[in-house]
Amino acid sequence: MARPSATITFLSPEKKTRVAVVGVGAFGRNHARVYHEIAQQDPGVEFVGVVDANLARAKDIARQFGAQAFASVSQLKGVVDAATVAVPTVHHLEVAQQLMRDGIDVLVEKPIAPSLPEADELIKLARQHQRVAQAGHLERFNPAVRATTKLITKPMFFEVHRLSVFTPRSLDVDVVLDLMIHDLDIVLSFVDSPVKEVRAVGLPILSDKVDIANVRMEFDSGCVANFTASRVSTERIRKLRFFQPHQYVSLDYTRQDVVVFTVSDGQAAAAPGLAELDAAHPSGPEIRPFKPEVTHEEPLHAELRAFLSAVQGRSKPAVTLEEGRRALSVALDILETIRVHTRKIGM
Repeated sequence: MARPSATITFLSPEKKTRVAVVGVGAFGRNHARVYHEIAQQDPGVEFVGVVDANLARAKDIARQFGAQAFASVSQLKGVVDAATVAVPTVHHLEVAQQLMRDGIDVLVEKPIAPSLPEADELIKLARQHQRVAQAGHLERFNPAVRATTKLITKPMFFEVHRLSVFTPRSLDVDVVLDLMIHDLDIVLSFVDSPVKEVRAVGLPILSDKVDIANVRMEFDSGCVANFTASRVSTERIRKLRFFQPHQYVSLDYTRQDVVVFTVSDGQAAAAPGLAELDAAHPSGPEIRPFKPEVTHEEPLHAELRAFLSAVQGRSKPAVTLEEGRRALSVALDILETIRVHTRKIGM
């Protein structure tokens, strides 16, 4: 059965929103592809070009998607209205700063910066130059996450796994900043409570940075979340599960799928597969499974359309730099906790 596609809202064709991508490695190339696809569908968008330190690579990507290759960020001034910053994390501030000073709105890939002072500087620059600045937390736009957001009441326990096979990409950052930060951002947005305590362990396996990490986090609300992230696994898993009063929710990022089990008292018809439970407890609680409606869509399409909509409407982005900073702050706290634990056990 074909999956239903999301409804596409076109921007105003009165003034084209001209976009570019700075940095066309693994992530940036996908941004270029999706901007090109959006521009093919939407008369209000024009994909202008790409910038990369490797000019040959920039020319190759530009040729693939019918755009122009630029040798430097400075050449984008007056040529584009908005740009994705997908260079290595250590260069985010340098690149985004020049873009915003040149009057260009930015989507900064996650993590938005390698440190909190640099994240704070990005936030300051966006305010100073009155730029739309979105943090590139892609999983916020996963249809399963969007469907789950509507179900949140009072989450009290999370179990999150994000496992990947090893690839040489993104080895400039630890697995916490590479993979786990996606789930940190989602859980922080679901719980909406300050973090009270963090316990963490992590190890370098195939690189000189942390490749596998496990974290236990407690919030002021009393909620507890366990996270496991690995980029040295033999399989690819992207799952988030949580409990809240009378409910268990299971989310699969990859399948864009959500299953909810609700516990209630009464004698209503038994859910499939629960006949034995009903026979053992005829007057006990009833468990009702259901699947919320999920409109399937490539998350990157949703993310970039949201960014372009904010640019066109001069509105607050769907994921702010402040939210990106929040996830970064927790991720850095986790890495420091891992360092302390590593010294404690003499590794």
